Amino acid sequence: MTKLKIALPRSLRLAAGALALAGAQLAWAHAHPTHQQPPAGSTVTTAQNTVAIDFDDALEPAFSSIDVIDSAGKSVIREKAAVDPANGKRMTVSLDALAAGKYTVKWVAVAADGHRTTGHYSFTVK
Repeated sequence: MTKLKIALPRSLRLAAGALALAGAQLAWAHAHPTHQQPPAGSTVTTAQNTVAIDFDDALEPAFSSIDVIDSAGKSVIREKAAVDPANGKRMTVSLDALAAGKYTVKWVAVAADGHRTTGHYSFTVK
């Protein structure tokens, strides 16, 4: 069997390479959690008064958020989440006093370059 070999112009090869690199950069541009406090799936026995999430990319404070919902669907945050000015990869939110039960953390992270990711996890207060 004979293989057909097609020679592409250099400009087309360069353009294809640039597109591949741009696609790779887009994949890296989203902020994803690296650490959560309290951790996902954990059971805490002490009063939990904040939720903190560290991300792998700097966040845009105006568009990033955390909400914490109790088992009845009610938000238990005290004020809007804030990105740490000294560490643009950390976002925290203060909580009302939590009763025993399961809580769901919902987050929106907008990277400094504008790419948005969302997620959620749960923890339990004993």
